Amino acid sequence: MKRIPNIISSLRILGAIFLLLFLPESVAFWVIYGLCGISDILDGYLARKLHAESKTGAMLDSVADICFVACCAIRLIPVLRIPTWLWIWAVIIVAIKIVNQVSALIVRKRLCFPHTKANKLTGLLLFLSVPTVFWSTVPLAFVAGVASFAAVQEGHLIRTEIPASASAGMRS
Repeated sequence: MKRIPNIISSLRILGAIFLLLFLPESVAFWVIYGLCGISDILDGYLARKLHAESKTGAMLDSVADICFVACCAIRLIPVLRIPTWLWIWAVIIVAIKIVNQVSALIVRKRLCFPHTKANKLTGLLLFLSVPTVFWSTVPLAFVAGVASFAAVQEGHLIRTEIPASASAGMRS
């Protein structure tokens, strides 16, 4: 039972890879997209419910998130018309996240992905807003604002003091 959250995270990685096989205009793409999003919520919920939180599970969840975002980006970027200013903002957020991980390696001697409420909110908003990008970039601009706060907060936590649950790298 305690392995179920990690199995779900692993299935999200597999689902993300399957996204690469389908065009964003297809029903299959959006069904897999939805299942991956639901699995992201489900693995953390079950980890807490089953008392199965672990450093490995938290890292696996973060890797699954990165795979999901990367595979979505690979499929969606070629078909989306996103303004240059929003691309620049996204690159700045990614740069902050990279600096955060370099800082974690220097300060903590390991990678660190705090599962803060701001990071969780960013993930949820991004998941919900991606399908709307075909009609408007306003939701993505809002997500970029929340993601900016989350990235700065993450860096602050990494370089100062990380709460016990985030320090242990556990899903919360």
